[in-house]
Amino acid sequence: MTEENPGFDEQQQPQQPQQPQPDVPSGAASEDAEPQAAPTPSAEEEAAAPAGDTGQNAALVAQLDQVRTALNERTADLQRLQAEFQNYRRRVERDRVAVKEMAVANLLTELLPVLDDIGRAREHGELVGGFKSVAESLETTVAKMGLQQFGKEGEPFDPTIHEALMHSYAPDVTETTCVAILQPGYRIGERTIRPARVAVAEPQPGAQTVKADKKAESAENAGAADQADDKENGGPEEG
Repeated sequence: MTEENPGFDEQQQPQQPQQPQPDVPSGAASEDAEPQAAPTPSAEEEAAAPAGDTGQNAALVAQLDQVRTALNERTADLQRLQAEFQNYRRRVERDRVAVKEMAVANLLTELLPVLDDIGRAREHGELVGGFKSVAESLETTVAKMGLQQFGKEGEPFDPTIHEALMHSYAPDVTETTCVAILQPGYRIGERTIRPARVAVAEPQPGAQTVKADKKAESAENAGAADQADDKENGGPEEG
């Protein structure tokens, strides 16, 4: 009787040799490996993506509004500065013209006594020879600088440009009149640097009443003459 040897079948069963596996580099994918599918975004990620874009757009719009506001402020500042500069230029130009006119007026005012002497010499016939040439040159020069002489006999008295040094009455004037020019007046443009010094004459007291009575009497005589003519002609013709 034979003894059973436990595990005999397992020991006697020949082992199958293992087939060698091809070496595959580490990290390299096998050609037969199936491609993995791309991960599908979840619903939360899909909902979060548009919300992020909207927030970014809102931030850009806000930033654009700030830039526009700053640009409008800088533009307003530039316009204000430009207006102030234009006003400054006008003031400077106006002041420059005023200073020039004042300087010319002061210079010509100092020359007025010389011009008065030339005028008196001309009236007395003493403006002859070289003195005449110098005097005429001086008068031409001051005329080019804008100096104008005014004041004539017979013109109405104007207290804004005349200075009355003598006063009298005259029967042949109907208003206060300059009857003599003692010193001519001078002006530069519309600015009077010296009024004309004159002698004035006013109408005789009561002369206006006499003239009015004469005018009324003349009118009455003319009316009476017309009536006499109508009577001689048989009166006005009736239609």
